Amino acid sequence: MTITLQTPRYQPDVLGAGYEQATLNFSDDYEGKVVATLIRKKAEQPTSKAVLYIHGFIDYFFQTEMAERFNAQGCDFYALDLRKYGRSYLPHQMYYNVHSLSEYDAEITQALAIIGAEGHDAVLLSGHSTGGLTTTLYASHHPKHPLIKALWLNSPFYDFNMSRLEKKLAIPTMSALGKRFPNLLFPSRLNKFYVPSLHVSDRGEWNFNLEWKQPRYPWVRLGFVHAIHEAQKEIHQGVALNVPTLLMYAHQSSYPRRFNRQAQSSDVILNIKDMVKYGKKISGDVQFCEIKNGLHDLILSEHPVREQVYRQLFDWLKHTGFLSR
Repeated sequence: MTITLQTPRYQPDVLGAGYEQATLNFSDDYEGKVVATLIRKKAEQPTSKAVLYIHGFIDYFFQTEMAERFNAQGCDFYALDLRKYGRSYLPHQMYYNVHSLSEYDAEITQALAIIGAEGHDAVLLSGHSTGGLTTTLYASHHPKHPLIKALWLNSPFYDFNMSRLEKKLAIPTMSALGKRFPNLLFPSRLNKFYVPSLHVSDRGEWNFNLEWKQPRYPWVRLGFVHAIHEAQKEIHQGVALNVPTLLMYAHQSSYPRRFNRQAQSSDVILNIKDMVKYGKKISGDVQFCEIKNGLHDLILSEHPVREQVYRQLFDWLKHTGFLSR
């Protein structure tokens, strides 16, 4: 992909002191004007190492603890709010609307170019859920990228959380329909207890914008189903990665029908067996790490659990040489 480097014009971010954001502009798409938002939090001392984090579906970057833990390890931290998500949503757009995950290549490529221009020569590319699927494919499609030195996957969305029959028959049918009629709606079946398990207004400890990360999202567009299905087919066939990769996931999945302990100690969005099954089809140095009592977004789990996440993650990064031992 050929890009013209945009010079970011940073301004204070909604997350407060030390956080900055810059708007990235791109060519119009099928809905019109498109932007993405690059957020950064710099470490106390100058560093050549950086992290670029990509969020998941119905999400945006708000995980300040993660940014600050990386800062403490001597890394500048960057995150993208992808087009039509969070800070990047524009009034004429439909939230989260995408026809192909390759649409996100533009902002990932631009963000990496900016990170390089800002004095970094080593980047940990990281993605959660749909972001994990997106970053896996990006790293596979750009095997010689000069900055990407490692890949961290947090519960990647490698398959739909459905029965074998549904995945074999229903998903391909809906995907085909989604290619032709992307705005048709289909029940999302997302567990209704996930966001309540996270937000301070209910059962959780995190404060985030409930318009940008919505508690209920009963319908998804078939264009999104098509985009995910096409990306997952590539994963299922097996991709190659030439950078060290850490794939993290919870120790169990569940789908609670009422709020209970499982809602706060398991992945209620995806099936962890799918992550492991298709992660094992990836060629390259891929390490697997199961996190006891983890949530779908592992870094939003209870404090003792996420301490385990950071300990395992930073130990792995030291082992790969990305971080100093």
